[in-house]
Amino acid sequence: MDPSLPVSALSALRSGIVARLRAAGCVYAEDEARVLLSAAGTPAELAVMVERRVAGLPLEHIVGWAEFCGLRIAVDPGVFVPRSRTEFLVEQAVALARGASGHAVGGPDGRPIVVVDLCCGSGAVGAALVDALDRVELHAVDIDPVAVRCARSNLASTGSRVYEGDLYDPLPDRLRGGVDVIVANAPYVPTTAIDLLPREARLHEPLLALDGGEDGLDTVRRVAAAAPLWLAAGGRLLVETSEDQAPEAAEIFARSRLVPQTAYSDELGATVVIGTASPSADTVGHARRDTIA
Repeated sequence: MDPSLPVSALSALRSGIVARLRAAGCVYAEDEARVLLSAAGTPAELAVMVERRVAGLPLEHIVGWAEFCGLRIAVDPGVFVPRSRTEFLVEQAVALARGASGHAVGGPDGRPIVVVDLCCGSGAVGAALVDALDRVELHAVDIDPVAVRCARSNLASTGSRVYEGDLYDPLPDRLRGGVDVIVANAPYVPTTAIDLLPREARLHEPLLALDGGEDGLDTVRRVAAAAPLWLAAGGRLLVETSEDQAPEAAEIFARSRLVPQTAYSDELGATVVIGTASPSADTVGHARRDTIA
């Protein structure tokens, strides 16, 4: 909006937008009003944006971007919107890649850290990892062609590769046994819980990015089962789940010959299950809980 507008006029405009958004059920009405005011070029454009949000369209689809890990990520209509809780997945992956856990992934010869981002959506997780780490060879995959186009746009300047296909299928064979980190924000909402999601998710985000099957872990099982074929010894698989699903997800990892642990963030309300590829296929571990406030 025009910054030359009197402060009193901007304040009144903001208050009116907040009231409308609250009435429509927007939990973060003040934050959304700020974003809409900054994105709109004219009062007419602002009015259209507010009407679309009140009608239930995701804010990120209206303004065309989402803020994620300090980055502005383009989010095209019909593409899964990156959630703030998924920043915890990035934090965990970055800590492991930097060797914060005592095990440095990536070769001591200074080679790039090889990262695979499965179910990449807009490419937000991969973009954040490339931004946070010094040297990354990123390969991102999604089965949705709309998401793939969006991810390619967001990652175009990074030299990363984005593939269209089902999980590991489109990855080059040369990556087998050489991936340091696999991240997957896979769908994990149980099918019966889809109807309980906010309407902007139910109506405007792809079902295949939300529906994780009967218990929400169908895709997680497939990701974990094949991970040992792609991970280097000591490499990590990180998957976002709900807190209730974490114990079963950890067992899935263990059955897939990955040593599991689980990290929680009370602040973000986020849960990440981490599996480490053991040098021995016969060695499995027990789940460990790490809580990060």
